[in-house]
Amino acid sequence: METKAFSELFPLFNTANSETLEWLVSVAVEQEYQQEEVVITENAWGNAVYFIVSGWVKVKRSSGEEEVTLAILGRGEFFGEMAILDEPSRSTEAIALSEVKLLSVSAQRFIQTLFKDSQLHHKLLQLMVRRLRETNFRLQLHHQPPVVKLAHTLVSLADNYGKPTEEGTEIFHISDKDFADVAELDVEETRNVMSRLQSKGWVETDPRNQTMRLTNLKQLTHLAGGI
Repeated sequence: METKAFSELFPLFNTANSETLEWLVSVAVEQEYQQEEVVITENAWGNAVYFIVSGWVKVKRSSGEEEVTLAILGRGEFFGEMAILDEPSRSTEAIALSEVKLLSVSAQRFIQTLFKDSQLHHKLLQLMVRRLRETNFRLQLHHQPPVVKLAHTLVSLADNYGKPTEEGTEIFHISDKDFADVAELDVEETRNVMSRLQSKGWVETDPRNQTMRLTNLKQLTHLAGGI
């Protein structure tokens, strides 16, 4: 991948200097995963940071005998950085939801890069603070109606990873269970809300092509902000 395309695809690197970008591209390892393939196993030692070139990944954690989906990530996102910064074993597992292409950078090389490029170090801190704010906002949604929670989840996925089309913004067709986990709902609530959004024509699903299209993102955004 060319350095320009690399920096444009991954917001983490849009302020990095050219030397940093060239070096990272040269040491990054390309990896491909099939749908449902494990990318990172829970309790494995963090030895790399992963950058999503294409496809969708879910991050999950075991809770007793159940598995809980914590986040859905798409193109341009990165993960695995927490485990290499504080060096514990990983507490979560990453699974490919679709065919996925990744670039991985070893923990040692990534940390070396942070020390060499202060702009990259600062950008990483900014993005981690953004994630913390998003987590805090999700906590504010805890007592909100299910429709508000699900709308917020849909809008967040569309804003961060959606593909604009003439018919609407396209995202991956995520299972009801994964949606329910991320939005902190039960599966039945999720199905009921999704059915209502589909009846309004705001959401269209295409399971065959594994896509979901948000046809009225403006209304969904308004609904998600209804706190």
